[in-house]
Amino acid sequence: MLLVATAWILLLLVGGGLALDRVLTGAITRNFDDQLDYLVSSLIVSAELGSRGEVVLNRQLADQRFLEPNSGAYWQISGKGYEAFPSMSLWDRRLKSNKVYQDRNIHFYDSDEFVDKRSGANRDDPGNQRLRIAERDLTLPGSPVLWRFQVAETRETLDAQIATVRRTLVRSFALLGLGLVAMAALQTWYGLRPLRKVRREIARLRAGHTKRVAGALPAEVGPMVDELNALVEHNDRQAEEARRHAGNLAHALKTPLSVIMNAAAAGQADLPDTVIREARTMRRQIDHHLARARAVGRRGSAHSRAEVWSSIVAVERAVARLYPNVRIDVDGVKDAVAHIERQDLDEILGNLVENAAKYGGGSVFVTARLEAGYVEILVEDDGMGIPEADRIRIFDRGVRLDTGKPGTGLGLAIVRDVAEIYGGTASLEESEDLGGLLVRLRLPAAG
Repeated sequence: MLLVATAWILLLLVGGGLALDRVLTGAITRNFDDQLDYLVSSLIVSAELGSRGEVVLNRQLADQRFLEPNSGAYWQISGKGYEAFPSMSLWDRRLKSNKVYQDRNIHFYDSDEFVDKRSGANRDDPGNQRLRIAERDLTLPGSPVLWRFQVAETRETLDAQIATVRRTLVRSFALLGLGLVAMAALQTWYGLRPLRKVRREIARLRAGHTKRVAGALPAEVGPMVDELNALVEHNDRQAEEARRHAGNLAHALKTPLSVIMNAAAAGQADLPDTVIREARTMRRQIDHHLARARAVGRRGSAHSRAEVWSSIVAVERAVARLYPNVRIDVDGVKDAVAHIERQDLDEILGNLVENAAKYGGGSVFVTARLEAGYVEILVEDDGMGIPEADRIRIFDRGVRLDTGKPGTGLGLAIVRDVAEIYGGTASLEESEDLGGLLVRLRLPAAG
């Protein structure tokens, strides 16, 4: 930020300085030229024709420098067929005529004709001078000759004035530039001070001295700190969730392992059957917790999208092959998209439809619809249903109301846990059409 500000300040100051230098230099030069124009006009007014048609002055110009040799102020009148009529200050020198201009307007230009090309302009040599010349062509009354009136003055005074202005400009703009850069540095330091405070707070957070970034902060930094605190809280919740599930998994595996170890220690004859039975239990527990872990890992993705109808059709086909005697009907919107990974949607729908086919009376009805920013999936069957008093308890892991059929009681628990991970819900009701159980699954709709 400071380098960009410095570069921009220097660019503006250099551009502004060059523009101002051009304006002031032009003004000083025009003022100098106005004086030369006045002297040319005075020279023309004083000029008249002599007896032989030459030009003479009826009065001398008032400037004493025109009478002193090499004084730096000169005039000359020249015409075709006549010798040049110079001021006494020219002594044995003569001004050259500029052949570029062919009109009768006054013209100004610089000349090095009095400069020794070998040594350049030497201020110690009064005869070695750079000149500023004003000239004008004019025909005097009674004379057919086009006379050229020239007034020249050394540029020493003009160059000195321009040099003074430029020194003043450079010093002023340098001081202004230093002040602006210092102000930009101060502004950058002061403006970034809240970020340094946030950095210190994050260091304290990482060291365990605090649980969130706190303290008064400017409005520009406040939203970033709020998001940072939200991220910290989110990570804390995930860490706590991971610890809780690790504990749950350890507790779930502890009982089957104890059964296997006791059977092995007692030398029971049915040890192989016991190992197989308890291993299946452990596998279902592991599958459950792995499903939760995958869902937790994917829920932060903003690109999680699943086409509900495609998933329903795929699950219906799979369950129909497992239960060929069960009729499964599907209906509803076909363009609904839920904010969930397709693999997780297939898993929870598979659990719901499979449970309906397993515990129902032979008919399953699946409906998909959109409702207030959510995709709602209804899975109904014509079975015995679940008493209202048991509809909350059935979602707990390992709870089974029908122990006559194989299972571990983890299906509905997985459905509820995965749905909640994605911000959805799962609830149990009574089916009005089929008379059995209705499972209402709600998932956020993907925009």
